Amino acid sequence: MSGARGERPFVKRGSRHGPDFYRHEAAGLAWLAAAPGGPRVVEVLGVDDDEIALEPVPAGRATARAARRFGRSLAVMHDAGAAAWGAPADGWAGRCFIGDRPQECRPTRSWGEFYAEQRVRPFVAIAVDMGVLGGADLAVVERACDRIAAGEVDHPDDRPARLHGDLWTGNVLWAPARAAAGADAVEAVLIDPAAHGGHRETDLAMLALFGAPHLDEILRGYQERHPLREGWQQRVPLHQLHPLATHSAGHGAGYAVALADAARHVLRL
Repeated sequence: MSGARGERPFVKRGSRHGPDFYRHEAAGLAWLAAAPGGPRVVEVLGVDDDEIALEPVPAGRATARAARRFGRSLAVMHDAGAAAWGAPADGWAGRCFIGDRPQECRPTRSWGEFYAEQRVRPFVAIAVDMGVLGGADLAVVERACDRIAAGEVDHPDDRPARLHGDLWTGNVLWAPARAAAGADAVEAVLIDPAAHGGHRETDLAMLALFGAPHLDEILRGYQERHPLREGWQQRVPLHQLHPLATHSAGHGAGYAVALADAARHVLRL
C-alpha cells in the first residue's frame, strides 16, 4: 500500500492485546469519519489481526483560524450521536481500549453510571493497587464516583455524543488542508481514538487538560455550532476524572493528587 503522493503508510504493529486491538482502532476511526461535516480523521489504509496501516499525515502548525474550524467540526461530530451512553463504535463487538489499556464499553441507562463505573473506577482500582492512591484522597474520589453513578450530575437534556474519547492534544495532528483557500491553510486530523457514546464535554475537558493549541478558539468555534449547557466551565474537573484516573494508573502519584483535587471540585457541584 502507498499513501498520498506515493508516501509510505504509517504502520503500527505488535500489540500485546491480540487481534481486537488494531481492529478496534480502525472501527473507531471509521465511525468518527462517518459523521458528515466532522473533523478530518486519519484514513485507514489496511488493518488485520497484527497491524494497522494509516495514511501519512504531513506536519503543519495550528493556527487560530484552523482551531476555530476544528471546534465547529468537532461539535458536528458530537452531534452525530451514538446508540447509547457507553456504546462502542457502530458495528464493533470486540474489546475496547484507551491507549494501550483495555476499558469497557457497555451501554448503560445513564451517563453518570457509565462514567463512574466504566471510565473512572476501573483505573482508580489500578492506582490503588500500585500504591499511588489511598487514604483521604481515595475516599474523596470514591465519594465523587458515588455521586456521579447515582445520576446527581446527569441532565435530562443531555444525549450521547459521538466521542473521540482520548482527545488529548497529541491525538490532534495539524496538517496542510486538503481543500481550502490559501497555501498556508491547515486543518486538524484526529488519530488514536477510544471512540464511544459519551458526554460532549468530556472531549473538550481532555483538550483543556493537556493544553491544546488555541483552545479558546476551539471552544469559540464549538459554541458557534453547538452552545454548551450553562455551567460547563465548572464541570471541567468532572470530565477530567477519567484521563486523570488513567494517568494515575500508569504514571504515578502526581496524577493521583490531581485526580483527588478534581474529585473535590465535583463534590462542590
